[in-house]
Amino acid sequence: MAATEQQDWVLDDGTEKLAGEIQLRSYSKFISGYSQQLADLETALGSYSLDAWDRHLDPISLDTSPHERTSLLDLINTENKVLNKIIIALSSLCLEVQHLEKEAKEEFYDALLFYGEGVEIKEEDGTRQSQIGRLLPLLQRLSSFVTRGKEVLKNMILQLAALHNKTMPKVMEVGQIHFTTVFESIGALLRIMITLNEIVAANTVLKNHWIQYKVVLKSVYQDPSKYGVDADKIKPFEKMLARIERQILDGKILDHCWLQNYDDTGIPVSKNTLFAEEFATNIKIIFGNVEPKIGDGTETTQRLQYVELCALFALHVMIFRDLDKRLFRQLWDVYKKLPCVVLTSNVIWFADEFLKRFAGKAIDKKMSDQVTQSRLAYLNSKQQSLPREAQSYFLTVSSWLVKMESIQTQDKSTADLNNKVKILLEGIYLSFGLSNMVSQVMNLHAAMQKPMSRSEVLALCRIMGLAKAIEDSFHRCAMQVMENEQQMVQHLQYQILAGLQMGKRRIVVDKKYSDRRLDILSAIMLASNSINGPPTAQRILVTKLAISIADQMRVFKDEELGVVKTMIDRLIIFGNSLKSSIRRASDFSFFYWHRAVLGIFFDGVCQDPTDAGQMHYMFSVLNDCVPHIRRSKHVENTEELVKHYSEDVIAILKQNLLVKVCKEIENDLRLSVHTHLKLDDRNPYKVGLKGLRQLLSIKPLHFLNQMIDIKDYVSHYIDTTFYNLTTVALHDWRTYGEMRNLAVQKYQLRMQEVHLPNQTLEQGLDVLEIMRNIHVFVSKYLYNLNNQIFVEKSSNNKHLNTINIRHVANSVRTHGTGIMNTTVNFTFQFLKKKFYIFSQFLYDEHIKSRLIKDIRNFKENRVALGQRYPYDRADRFNKGIRKLGLSPEGHSYLDQFRLLVSHIGNAMGYVRMVRSGGIHYCSDAIRFVPDLDDIVSFNELVREENIGDEVNEAASHLDTVIDTLSKNSAEGSDYFTKLVDVFSQEFRSQKNMHLRNFYAILPPLTLNFVEHSISCKEKMNKKNKQGAAFTDDGFAMGVAYILKLLDQYKDFDSLHWFQSVKHKHEEDMKSQKKDVTSSSKKQQSSSNITEDEKLLQATSLALKRILIYQREFELLYFSLSSARIFFRGNKADDDGDEKPSEDTTQDNANNSGNESTTQQPPQPNS
Repeated sequence: MAATEQQDWVLDDGTEKLAGEIQLRSYSKFISGYSQQLADLETALGSYSLDAWDRHLDPISLDTSPHERTSLLDLINTENKVLNKIIIALSSLCLEVQHLEKEAKEEFYDALLFYGEGVEIKEEDGTRQSQIGRLLPLLQRLSSFVTRGKEVLKNMILQLAALHNKTMPKVMEVGQIHFTTVFESIGALLRIMITLNEIVAANTVLKNHWIQYKVVLKSVYQDPSKYGVDADKIKPFEKMLARIERQILDGKILDHCWLQNYDDTGIPVSKNTLFAEEFATNIKIIFGNVEPKIGDGTETTQRLQYVELCALFALHVMIFRDLDKRLFRQLWDVYKKLPCVVLTSNVIWFADEFLKRFAGKAIDKKMSDQVTQSRLAYLNSKQQSLPREAQSYFLTVSSWLVKMESIQTQDKSTADLNNKVKILLEGIYLSFGLSNMVSQVMNLHAAMQKPMSRSEVLALCRIMGLAKAIEDSFHRCAMQVMENEQQMVQHLQYQILAGLQMGKRRIVVDKKYSDRRLDILSAIMLASNSINGPPTAQRILVTKLAISIADQMRVFKDEELGVVKTMIDRLIIFGNSLKSSIRRASDFSFFYWHRAVLGIFFDGVCQDPTDAGQMHYMFSVLNDCVPHIRRSKHVENTEELVKHYSEDVIAILKQNLLVKVCKEIENDLRLSVHTHLKLDDRNPYKVGLKGLRQLLSIKPLHFLNQMIDIKDYVSHYIDTTFYNLTTVALHDWRTYGEMRNLAVQKYQLRMQEVHLPNQTLEQGLDVLEIMRNIHVFVSKYLYNLNNQIFVEKSSNNKHLNTINIRHVANSVRTHGTGIMNTTVNFTFQFLKKKFYIFSQFLYDEHIKSRLIKDIRNFKENRVALGQRYPYDRADRFNKGIRKLGLSPEGHSYLDQFRLLVSHIGNAMGYVRMVRSGGIHYCSDAIRFVPDLDDIVSFNELVREENIGDEVNEAASHLDTVIDTLSKNSAEGSDYFTKLVDVFSQEFRSQKNMHLRNFYAILPPLTLNFVEHSISCKEKMNKKNKQGAAFTDDGFAMGVAYILKLLDQYKDFDSLHWFQSVKHKHEEDMKSQKKDVTSSSKKQQSSSNITEDEKLLQATSLALKRILIYQREFELLYFSLSSARIFFRGNKADDDGDEKPSEDTTQDNANNSGNESTTQQPPQPNS
């Protein structure tokens, strides 16, 4: 059995192939199913995915950049040792220049550019010195960098001079060899120094801070111990600062690099005519390659190569003291195509100003004026043509995008592969062209200090958006592009190898191998070996140098060599990964320095929302600036700069777009809701229609670490505005509700539920607010007993606010039932203060003496008066008290006492309303309990199920809440009884005997109240309604409450005051009727008809007045009778009360339904 298990299966080729096919089909089926699942997920999440891409949000990214660890010595390993040494030396120097350029871009450019940005400078806190202190390490490294570049430049010059030399032994026959690649590297090194020079020269903040830093350093040098500095270290530090200033800050970086003695090593340079000719020849070759592509559709970095070309020309003039006027004129005339060159970011370089230093005699004033005029003409022409160019670019880019999408459907044939290469290169060329044009126009405007027009800014922003659309397309098609990228690279390598093979055949045909032929053959073999591998910068450089050596003795035809060089240029783009190539082509980090025009772009989008799709691309442009900002060195934390930049952009966005859009949508909603008013013509066919909905439909914008959703911002603004305005103008709640609904339907806004309590639907105050200001409330509002409503006494608005039971119930629901007891406590404190004033008034000698006198008179003459308090005596009291003095408002002491009683009654009415509102709320809250008589205990049910402690606790809380609601909804709390009990004992004590006279002041007090009430009601029909009122039952409520506290119901009833009033009114009416009868008899016997008519009119008015008084007293009696019901806690209160007569009508109060009703106090007999 063991032998069987260890037996190896031997399969023939057919069986093995069949098994492999089965496994392959199974794997293919799995991949197809998995791909379909991913596609389904992508479709499901499509509505939540962003239209704007962001490479920083990709969780997974594929990097196709070539990498290898092969050294130059291993790569350049032919049998031709001399060739090996030459190419190793030259390629090492060229690679060193590439490393220097990378270091300058990543470490020095941005740190110097952004110095001084985003930091608030204060005079006394040493901010400037601190910034320079943080920058010093960078400046030290920059000084070493410049020295290193100086050495590399001299080494390259000497290497080339040693090769092209007549006086020294020949290392190799180089008469027909042109190392153009090496000269290009020299130009690149000089361009780096020029760029650093221009950056430092443009940053005036750096120079100013440096001067102030040196001033502080002098103070340190004078007293080192004060600053805790070692005196021995100051001298070396000063020398270092002097070197940095001399080398960098004085603008001498380029001079320090190339102003050196090249003849001090024994290798002739300045007197080397052969090298001078070779130098000039290579400049012409480079010019022939660069100049035709400037402004061409295939331009990439030729503008920077033009800077390198001018630097090489200047270096040639400086070393050899020879000016080629023809070549100089050709370089000069490039200004017609290229008015300026953007070195990096916002650093601009003018060729004419640079060349003047080395060819001043060849340049006259006319030539300089022509350059200046040409720049101005360029800007003027761009100002006119940019909108048309933007439209043309839009069509071109749209056509390319369609081609780019077709890549996915093409197969992998040679023709399709060439087509893909063509499409991808077209996109990169387009992106370079758009980026170069935008940076050139914007920076030239800034350099010439000429403002851009609005149309020009919008066109430039649109062009930037097109470049970002190209980058977007590369990102979206990244999988297809990367899948074919390696095939394209291999295809390009194959074409290069084919071209090299043709040259090799021509060499091999001739069997007579000379040293030159052997060098050519070795160079071709080296180029073939180098290109046949990963397309790294090192391999491509070696290939180009090898081809330079192989290109002699007409081994290659011009057409063949042109194809090879073209394929190498393409290989540089594809070999460095298309991802990095397109990123470099569409980098708009320079826009940081021109973000002031961002407001114009946002305003343009607001004016024309059809361009809202550009917003994503514009924020992609803004995101390009962030990596460069983070390279700053003058601040402790670069995130502070990023935050400052972010806040700046967001502020511009809000000011120029978001706020305007919010206002426009708000205005549109208002106008749409108020169409019934006479508004301006809103016909879209006449006044146009702005598609703001298109702006709201774009997906959220990604900027740094935040998402900006325009729809959410507008929704929040509309929500907040309508909510706040509704709370301020409660009567407009319905209008704002319609606007909210219209916002959802018309603009698809995601509006939130307002959740305003129902009390906000009418003009009512919150109970909490009333409780805190009850002293103001009782004086500003009037109570209506029957309807249980408070009405505002007066208002500056066109309406009066009211408070009713529903408002109180809503407040209780908002704040909880606990607020009811707190309200009563506040009312108690208020009543204490009022009763103190009440006691002081009755204790006054003038009042107390009058009351005692009236009580004695009534008791002595009770029988004669028919047990009725005399009306005339009450009237005299009311009028006589005015003699004691009036308030500034014209109120007598009795008027003020009436107001005091009314305020006390209003407070009691408020307590009654709070109780009714609480019962109303509890009834609504408990309505979902099926049976109040049989309430199920949730706690017991949960314990039976043994669910958990947390659920038990929750069920217990629920039972408590339901039990509390059940009790409150059934009976509530009798707050009146509590307020009576708390004061009654003190009111009835011996020390407050003066309060016993209160019932005697009620006749004149009621008379005063009736006069006041009639006056207020008469003002209701007048134009000036100041002081008008139609109800004031707070007085009756206060009188009933105080009588209860003093236990004077029987005393007051013994006065039979209302019967006396009724009797008085009846007597007055009989008297007036007698006068009318006698007047009519006289009229029959008299001829003076006019006087009799006047008398009749006066009598009629008097009768009407008597009826008004009679009705008001009856209303007061009914209100007082109703109010007394609330304070009858037991049967004993009814003992001794007289029953009302049959002819007396009563109007029972419409109470809250919870107070018990008993017999009413007697009404006077007729």
